[in-house]
Amino acid sequence: MTQRSAQARRAELIALYHELAEGHVCPLAATRTKVVFGTGHPDADLMFVGEAPGAHEDRQGKPFVGPAGKLLDRLLAGIDLDREDTFIANVLKCRPPGNRDPVPEEIEECEPYLLRQIDLIEPRVICTLGNFATKLLSGSPQGITKVHGRPQICRLGRRAVRLYPLFHPAAALRTEAVLSLLRQDFERLPGLLAEPPPAIAGEPNASAPASDPDGGGRIASSGRQVDSQLSPAEQLDLFS
Repeated sequence: MTQRSAQARRAELIALYHELAEGHVCPLAATRTKVVFGTGHPDADLMFVGEAPGAHEDRQGKPFVGPAGKLLDRLLAGIDLDREDTFIANVLKCRPPGNRDPVPEEIEECEPYLLRQIDLIEPRVICTLGNFATKLLSGSPQGITKVHGRPQICRLGRRAVRLYPLFHPAAALRTEAVLSLLRQDFERLPGLLAEPPPAIAGEPNASAPASDPDGGGRIASSGRQVDSQLSPAEQLDLFS
Protein backbone atom coordinates (compact mmCIF):
# COMPACT_ATOMS: atom_id res chain seq x y z
CA MET A 1 0.00 0.00 0.00
CA THR A 2 1.36 3.41 -0.97
CA GLN A 3 1.68 5.58 2.10
CA ARG A 4 1.11 9.31 2.11
CA SER A 5 3.80 11.59 3.46
CA ALA A 6 3.31 13.36 6.77
CA GLN A 7 2.93 16.67 4.90
CA ALA A 8 0.24 15.26 2.60
CA ARG A 9 -1.74 13.79 5.49
CA ARG A 10 -1.46 17.05 7.43
CA ALA A 11 -2.76 19.06 4.46
CA GLU A 12 -5.74 16.71 4.10
CA LEU A 13 -6.45 16.98 7.82
CA ILE A 14 -6.53 20.78 7.63
CA ALA A 15 -8.85 20.57 4.61
CA LEU A 16 -11.13 18.24 6.58
CA TYR A 17 -11.19 20.74 9.44
CA HIS A 18 -12.32 23.52 7.10
CA GLU A 19 -14.92 21.25 5.54
CA LEU A 20 -16.34 20.47 8.96
CA ALA A 21 -16.12 24.01 10.33
CA GLU A 22 -17.63 25.69 7.29
CA GLY A 23 -20.10 23.16 5.92
CA HIS A 24 -21.12 20.74 8.68
CA VAL A 25 -24.91 20.85 8.90
CA CYS A 26 -26.04 18.31 11.47
CA PRO A 27 -29.02 17.90 13.82
CA LEU A 28 -27.14 19.98 16.42
CA ALA A 29 -26.26 22.89 14.14
CA ALA A 30 -29.04 25.10 15.48
CA THR A 31 -27.91 24.87 19.11
CA ARG A 32 -24.11 24.71 18.94
CA THR A 33 -21.79 27.70 19.30
CA LYS A 34 -18.75 26.21 17.57
CA VAL A 35 -17.86 22.99 15.82
CA VAL A 36 -15.22 21.12 17.85
CA PHE A 37 -12.98 19.33 15.36
CA GLY A 38 -10.13 18.28 17.65
CA THR A 39 -6.64 19.50 18.49
CA GLY A 40 -3.18 18.08 18.87
CA HIS A 41 -0.26 16.76 16.87
CA PRO A 42 -1.35 15.70 13.36
CA ASP A 43 1.19 12.85 13.42
CA ALA A 44 0.38 11.64 16.94
CA ASP A 45 1.00 8.02 17.89
CA LEU A 46 -1.64 8.39 20.63
CA MET A 47 -5.19 9.58 20.01
CA PHE A 48 -8.02 10.10 22.49
CA VAL A 49 -11.66 9.92 21.42
CA GLY A 50 -14.31 11.18 23.82
CA GLU A 51 -18.06 11.43 23.61
CA ALA A 52 -19.10 14.99 22.76
CA PRO A 53 -18.15 18.61 23.50
CA GLY A 54 -19.43 20.18 26.71
CA ALA A 55 -20.17 23.81 27.49
CA HIS A 56 -16.49 24.86 27.78
CA GLU A 57 -15.63 23.10 24.53
CA ASP A 58 -18.62 24.57 22.72
CA ARG A 59 -17.48 28.09 23.62
CA GLN A 60 -13.81 27.62 22.77
CA GLY A 61 -14.08 25.23 19.84
CA LYS A 62 -11.52 22.87 21.40
CA PRO A 63 -12.01 19.45 23.05
CA PHE A 64 -11.40 18.69 26.72
CA VAL A 65 -10.76 22.22 27.99
CA GLY A 66 -13.00 21.99 31.09
CA PRO A 67 -12.45 20.06 34.35
CA ALA A 68 -12.32 16.68 32.56
CA GLY A 69 -9.64 18.07 30.25
CA LYS A 70 -7.56 19.30 33.17
CA LEU A 71 -7.72 15.81 34.68
CA LEU A 72 -6.66 14.33 31.33
CA ASP A 73 -3.66 16.68 31.33
CA ARG A 74 -2.67 15.52 34.83
CA LEU A 75 -2.99 11.88 33.84
CA LEU A 76 -0.79 12.46 30.80
CA ALA A 77 1.79 14.26 32.93
CA GLY A 78 1.82 11.22 35.21
CA ILE A 79 3.19 9.12 32.34
CA ASP A 80 5.54 11.86 31.07
CA LEU A 81 3.40 12.92 28.13
CA ASP A 82 1.93 16.28 27.19
CA ARG A 83 -1.32 17.06 25.41
CA GLU A 84 0.82 18.31 22.51
CA ASP A 85 2.10 14.74 22.03
CA THR A 86 -1.41 13.45 21.31
CA PHE A 87 -4.48 14.20 19.22
CA ILE A 88 -7.80 14.65 21.04
CA ALA A 89 -11.23 14.49 19.41
CA ASN A 90 -14.81 13.45 20.14
CA VAL A 91 -17.38 11.23 18.47
CA LEU A 92 -19.71 14.22 18.10
CA LYS A 93 -18.34 17.47 16.74
CA CYS A 94 -21.13 19.60 18.23
CA ARG A 95 -22.42 19.89 21.80
CA PRO A 96 -25.74 18.16 22.54
CA PRO A 97 -28.11 20.52 24.43
CA GLY A 98 -27.67 20.22 28.18
CA ASN A 99 -24.80 17.72 27.66
CA ARG A 100 -27.33 14.95 27.08
CA ASP A 101 -26.23 11.63 25.61
CA PRO A 102 -25.70 11.48 21.84
CA VAL A 103 -28.50 9.90 19.83
CA PRO A 104 -27.93 7.48 16.92
CA GLU A 105 -28.68 10.05 14.21
CA GLU A 106 -26.03 12.41 15.59
CA ILE A 107 -23.43 9.67 15.86
CA GLU A 108 -24.17 8.56 12.30
CA GLU A 109 -23.69 12.13 11.04
CA CYS A 110 -20.30 12.58 12.72
CA GLU A 111 -18.84 9.09 12.38
CA PRO A 112 -17.39 9.61 8.86
CA TYR A 113 -15.47 12.67 10.05
CA LEU A 114 -14.00 10.78 13.01
CA LEU A 115 -12.97 7.83 10.84
CA ARG A 116 -11.36 10.22 8.38
CA GLN A 117 -9.41 11.85 11.22
CA ILE A 118 -8.15 8.45 12.32
CA ASP A 119 -7.19 7.56 8.76
CA LEU A 120 -5.18 10.76 8.34
CA ILE A 121 -3.49 10.89 11.75
CA GLU A 122 -2.60 7.18 11.68
CA PRO A 123 -2.31 6.70 15.46
CA ARG A 124 -0.84 3.50 16.85
CA VAL A 125 -3.05 3.57 19.94
CA ILE A 126 -6.56 5.04 20.27
CA CYS A 127 -7.90 5.51 23.78
CA THR A 128 -11.68 5.53 23.72
CA LEU A 129 -13.04 7.50 26.67
CA GLY A 130 -16.34 6.16 27.94
CA ASN A 131 -19.16 4.07 26.51
CA PHE A 132 -20.09 5.86 23.30
CA ALA A 133 -16.61 6.06 21.79
CA THR A 134 -15.77 2.53 22.91
CA LYS A 135 -18.90 0.94 21.47
CA LEU A 136 -18.65 2.88 18.21
CA LEU A 137 -15.01 2.11 17.41
CA SER A 138 -14.91 -1.43 18.80
CA GLY A 139 -18.18 -2.42 17.14
CA SER A 140 -19.12 -4.22 20.35
CA PRO A 141 -22.08 -3.57 22.65
CA GLN A 142 -19.98 -4.25 25.75
CA GLY A 143 -19.85 -1.31 28.14
CA ILE A 144 -16.77 0.42 29.46
CA THR A 145 -16.99 -1.21 32.90
CA LYS A 146 -16.30 -4.62 31.34
CA VAL A 147 -13.66 -3.66 28.80
CA HIS A 148 -11.67 -0.79 30.33
CA GLY A 149 -7.95 -1.35 30.44
CA ARG A 150 -8.12 -4.25 27.96
CA PRO A 151 -6.36 -3.39 24.67
CA GLN A 152 -7.79 -4.85 21.49
CA ILE A 153 -6.75 -4.69 17.85
CA CYS A 154 -9.44 -3.41 15.50
CA ARG A 155 -9.59 -2.62 11.82
CA LEU A 156 -10.68 0.98 11.28
CA GLY A 157 -10.81 1.87 7.60
CA ARG A 158 -7.63 0.71 5.89
CA ARG A 159 -5.55 0.20 9.03
CA ALA A 160 -5.20 -1.92 12.10
CA VAL A 161 -5.32 0.12 15.31
CA ARG A 162 -4.74 -0.84 18.92
CA LEU A 163 -7.88 0.29 20.77
CA TYR A 164 -7.54 0.92 24.49
CA PRO A 165 -10.86 1.61 26.27
CA LEU A 166 -10.72 3.92 29.29
CA PHE A 167 -13.22 5.43 31.66
CA HIS A 168 -14.16 8.97 30.71
CA PRO A 169 -12.35 11.55 32.88
CA ALA A 170 -15.72 13.15 33.70
CA ALA A 171 -16.80 9.89 35.36
CA ALA A 172 -13.52 9.81 37.27
CA LEU A 173 -14.20 13.30 38.62
CA ARG A 174 -17.45 12.04 40.11
CA THR A 175 -16.20 8.78 41.65
CA GLU A 176 -12.91 8.20 43.45
CA ALA A 177 -12.96 4.47 42.64
CA VAL A 178 -13.24 5.21 38.92
CA LEU A 179 -10.38 7.72 39.18
CA SER A 180 -8.20 5.05 40.75
CA LEU A 181 -8.98 2.59 37.94
CA LEU A 182 -8.34 5.26 35.30
CA ARG A 183 -4.93 6.02 36.78
CA GLN A 184 -4.05 2.33 36.79
CA ASP A 185 -5.10 1.96 33.17
CA PHE A 186 -3.11 5.05 32.17
CA GLU A 187 0.05 3.51 33.61
CA ARG A 188 -0.10 0.84 30.88
CA LEU A 189 -0.10 3.37 28.03
CA PRO A 190 3.70 3.77 27.65
CA GLY A 191 4.02 0.02 27.24
CA LEU A 192 1.30 -0.08 24.60
CA LEU A 193 2.93 2.76 22.67
CA ALA A 194 6.24 0.87 22.71
CA GLU A 195 4.72 -2.23 21.11
CA PRO A 196 5.14 -2.87 17.35
CA PRO A 197 2.44 -1.40 15.09
CA PRO A 198 -0.66 -3.60 15.23
CA ALA A 199 -1.81 -5.76 12.34
CA ILE A 200 -4.84 -7.91 11.57
CA ALA A 201 -3.94 -11.60 11.32
CA GLY A 202 -3.46 -12.62 7.70
CA GLU A 203 -3.18 -9.04 6.42
CA PRO A 204 -0.07 -6.99 5.58
CA ASN A 205 0.81 -4.41 8.22
CA ALA A 206 -0.43 -1.10 6.82
CA SER A 207 0.91 0.72 9.87
CA ALA A 208 4.58 0.10 9.17
CA PRO A 209 6.64 3.29 9.00
CA ALA A 210 7.60 4.74 5.65
CA SER A 211 10.16 7.32 4.63
CA ASP A 212 8.91 10.84 4.01
CA PRO A 213 9.72 11.84 0.43
CA ASP A 214 9.07 15.50 1.23
CA GLY A 215 11.68 15.58 4.01
CA GLY A 216 11.68 18.04 6.87
CA GLY A 217 11.03 15.52 9.62
CA ARG A 218 12.68 13.09 11.98
CA ILE A 219 11.98 9.49 12.90
CA ALA A 220 10.53 9.20 16.39
CA SER A 221 11.43 6.36 18.75
CA SER A 222 8.27 4.60 17.58
CA GLY A 223 9.43 4.74 13.96
CA ARG A 224 6.86 7.38 12.98
CA GLN A 225 7.76 10.42 10.89
CA VAL A 226 7.40 13.56 13.01
CA ASP A 227 7.71 17.12 11.74
CA SER A 228 10.42 18.74 13.84
CA GLN A 229 9.67 22.18 12.37
CA LEU A 230 6.38 22.55 14.24
CA SER A 231 6.55 24.07 17.70
CA PRO A 232 4.30 22.56 20.42
CA ALA A 233 1.99 25.58 20.25
CA GLU A 234 1.65 25.24 16.47
CA GLN A 235 0.94 21.54 16.81
CA LEU A 236 -1.77 22.09 19.39
CA ASP A 237 -3.45 25.02 17.64
CA LEU A 238 -3.14 23.77 14.08
CA PHE A 239 -6.91 23.47 13.71
CA SER A 240 -8.11 26.30 15.95
